[in-house]
Amino acid sequence: MSRLRALWQASVNATKRAVVWNSEDLFPPRERYIFNFNSKDEVKKWHLYSDSEYGGLSSASLEITDGVSGGDTSTTGVFSGNLSLDMSEGSPWRIRRSGFCGMRSKKFDGFIDLDSYDTIAMKLRGDGRCYISTIYTENWVNSPGQEEDNSWQAFVYAPQDNWRILKIPIDSYLPTWKGNVIEAKLEMNPSRVVGMSLSLNAEGGVPGAKTGPGDFRLEVDWIKAMRTL
Repeated sequence: MSRLRALWQASVNATKRAVVWNSEDLFPPRERYIFNFNSKDEVKKWHLYSDSEYGGLSSASLEITDGVSGGDTSTTGVFSGNLSLDMSEGSPWRIRRSGFCGMRSKKFDGFIDLDSYDTIAMKLRGDGRCYISTIYTENWVNSPGQEEDNSWQAFVYAPQDNWRILKIPIDSYLPTWKGNVIEAKLEMNPSRVVGMSLSLNAEGGVPGAKTGPGDFRLEVDWIKAMRTL
């Protein structure tokens, strides 16, 4: 291939890429997978946390299981463990409450833009407990000196034994700081999402949900962004 023809072909390919990028930017799909628990590698995108980091005795795990009926794929994620209200003897920490666990995604490479979507959807099979869905966005609410991401939370009630697709309007997520709702009128910037998490506490949640210490188990098939309007 001559040098002139190679340059022409490179220009054509670049134009095609630009056209595709622009069309997807102008007309994004109605649904977008954020997480799809269809392979063992999905576990690598998350890290676990619990009150054990502060002297508590709760524990959690995240696994990919095969052959689960009811999911869209042959594998699903299982977030499970045990909530405890006890503290380790001699712990130097003085936390106000124990009994919590969570799975938080590792930070995206940059951020993802969900500005074209109005709903977060999850396909779950729960245990009757109430979980907390958190969206982390690039810090702009707090002062520039604060390194923490902004967090926005909504309750997710996961009925026992049956697969459900739960939909949460993005504008129903409330701004929080260390688990407490910020009493101020703030708006999320969905174009700068840097991570997500699912967590639970032994106490609290929606009326009728299972509470208290003990085992928990939440199966997750996928998490999507949707445009419903």
